[in-house]
Amino acid sequence: MFQRRRHPAKGPHCCPPQMMPIQYDPPQFLPPEQYVRTNYIHTVVPHVQPAHVTTVNKHMIDHQYYFPCTESVVNECCETHTMCGMPPNPCHMPMPHHHKHMR
Repeated sequence: MFQRRRHPAKGPHCCPPQMMPIQYDPPQFLPPEQYVRTNYIHTVVPHVQPAHVTTVNKHMIDHQYYFPCTESVVNECCETHTMCGMPPNPCHMPMPHHHKHMR
C-alpha cells in the first residue's frame, strides 16, 4: 500500500494526535466570595391606645346675700348756754336815771 518516504533533511513528521483519557487534578479552593442577601420582612404591630372621656358638669351655685337697709336722717341740735356773769336781779337793780337835756 503506502510506503512512507522519509525525507532526511526536512525534520520530524507529526503524527495524528491521540485522545488521551481525561485527567483530573485535585480541586483548588479559592477563598469564598461573600454575597449579602437582605430580606425585608414587613411586620405590622397594631398599637391600640384606648381613650376614655369623662364629662364633668360642674354646677356653680352662687349664693348671693343681700342686706337691704333703710336709712333715716336725724338732725340733732346741740345747744350750750353759757352764763357769762350773773344776771342782775331786777328786784335789786337801780333804776336808771333819765337826764333831761336842755337846748
